[in-house]
Amino acid sequence: MDVKASIATTVYPSHQPFTVDHILPLSHLDTDRNMNVPFRYVRAYAAADHQNADPFDVITAALSTALVKFYPYTGSLHRRKSDGRFELHCSVGNGVPVIPATVDSPLSSVNYLDDADEEFIELLVPNPDQEARLTHVLMLQVTRFSCGGFTLGAAVHHVLCDGIGATLFFNAMAEIARGENEMKVEPVWDRSKLLGPREPARTEFPIEEFLSLDKDFVPYLGSNEDVVREICNVKDEWLDRFKIFLQEKSGSSFTTFEALGAVLWQARVKASKTPRKEEVKFGYAVNIRRLIQPPLPAGYWGNGCVPMYAQTTAGDLIDKPIWETAQLIKKSKRNVSDEYVHSFIDFQELNYEKGINAGKWVSAVTDWRHLGHSTVDFGWGGPVTVIPLSRNLLGSSEPCFFLPYSAATQGKKDGFKVLLYIHKDAVVGFREEMEKFVNMEFA
Repeated sequence: MDVKASIATTVYPSHQPFTVDHILPLSHLDTDRNMNVPFRYVRAYAAADHQNADPFDVITAALSTALVKFYPYTGSLHRRKSDGRFELHCSVGNGVPVIPATVDSPLSSVNYLDDADEEFIELLVPNPDQEARLTHVLMLQVTRFSCGGFTLGAAVHHVLCDGIGATLFFNAMAEIARGENEMKVEPVWDRSKLLGPREPARTEFPIEEFLSLDKDFVPYLGSNEDVVREICNVKDEWLDRFKIFLQEKSGSSFTTFEALGAVLWQARVKASKTPRKEEVKFGYAVNIRRLIQPPLPAGYWGNGCVPMYAQTTAGDLIDKPIWETAQLIKKSKRNVSDEYVHSFIDFQELNYEKGINAGKWVSAVTDWRHLGHSTVDFGWGGPVTVIPLSRNLLGSSEPCFFLPYSAATQGKKDGFKVLLYIHKDAVVGFREEMEKFVNMEFA
């Protein structure tokens, strides 16, 4: 299927939000080395009988208005000479590139992207190179389909925000597009103040148990080669049966994230034939917006999550029963605290130049089923499908996403799907391990 993309249009703030070029400092969560990547995803919108407007015109007009208060999206990233951290340079007259594109087929022909080919989905989202992603921290693409539906693809540099922060921005755009007079939530910057290191910086939580120091280790460098996309369908009955099994064996109850996370982590390590002595980690992000004291303002749109890890050796992970792996993930949540957050920030302050990293063998898992994407309604209703394309997350180049089925998909309402990236040599072994989950073949 052919995607016909035109030259990008630069969208500027509807009126200039500042008159003097300036630099905005970022928080230590923003400048974490793992954040030096764009995160890319696409939202699919079905045609609406009441809507005859051109989605490109609606979205670019809303973007122009939103950029008055979210003008940092027009900035560019530069490294400070003093310590190598990123800072945001904001210059008068900059804007955001938006690519118009068309497809001469209806969205239904690709099942509203629910199980569309990855090569096709890639064409719906900007994919800036290393230089462009620093010059243009936000790039959008609006692709119109013949049915009147459309997709909105976004490439957002992770230094600027996390998924929650980006959704705050897109919700503001959507409110404007629907005719709201003002944004419901005013954006807040103050990053270095709200999430800055303590004085003096100190790590009272033993962060070094999870993180290593190596100036020569660059997260994600060259590790996307031979990594392929895999999708698993997970039925509710499988999970319910598995959770009962785990409870009978361990005496503990587990969430879906803990239970399925254990299966995926163990399956990936087995299939990848990770050396037994290597330390392996299960990584996930924890939203700290209400965790820290005082809580972050509702309009804070920077990175507001910290990484959390469960860890063991590959040999122990493979040898121990699956319920002990689930227990390991469950217990790791106990580390989440205000002190953990501040120790993580202070560890970044004290050791940034030494090269902070989580190591080579990180399995990153994130749950996108309840992120509020459905509220991003530009007048056509909320998106029927949301799909991430990012292959780099929390120091892992083989991330895993829990995703709901498309709201427009007929027949697939039971359970959800798991989208993950895995080395092609491990695919067969991974599928065999997942079959054991389906058939409850656990010792």
